Amino acid sequence: MADLFGLGLDAAAGGLFGIAGTALGRIAAFFERRQSFDQETKRWTHELALHELQMKSRLQETEMELAITAQRGSWQGLEASIKADAALGKGSQWVINTLRLVRPSLTLLLWLITAYIFAVTQQDAIIEAAVFAATAATLWWFGDRAPKPSAFR
Repeated sequence: MADLFGLGLDAAAGGLFGIAGTALGRIAAFFERRQSFDQETKRWTHELALHELQMKSRLQETEMELAITAQRGSWQGLEASIKADAALGKGSQWVINTLRLVRPSLTLLLWLITAYIFAVTQQDAIIEAAVFAATAATLWWFGDRAPKPSAFR
C-alpha cells in the first residue's frame, strides 16, 4: 500500500510540477510578448519619426525648388525687359527721348500717388503696400541703370 500511496504522491507531485512548469511557461510567454510589443512600439515610433523627417525634407526641397523657379523667372523677366529696351533700335530722336521719359514720369507719378495715399489714408497696411510698390518699381526701373564698374586699372 505504501507503494501505491507513494506512487500517487509521485503522480500528484509530477502533475503539480507539470502545471507549475506550464504556468511558468505561460507567464514567461506573457512577458516575452509584452517585451516584443514594446520593441515593436519603439520601432514603429522610430519609423514614424523617420517618415516625418522625410516629409519635412521633401517639403523643404519642394519649397527650395519653388524659390529657385521664382528667382529664375524673376531674372528671366529682367532679362526680357532689358532685351526689349535694347531692341528699340534707331528711331526719331523725339521718339527715343519720349520713350526714355516714360520710366521717370511713371516713377514721379507713382511717388505722387504714394504721397497722396500717405496723406489721406489712415490705414497702415495700405500705406505700407503703397510704399513697398513704389520702392520696388523704382528699384526695378532704375536698378539696371547704374554705371557698370570699369576694368581694374
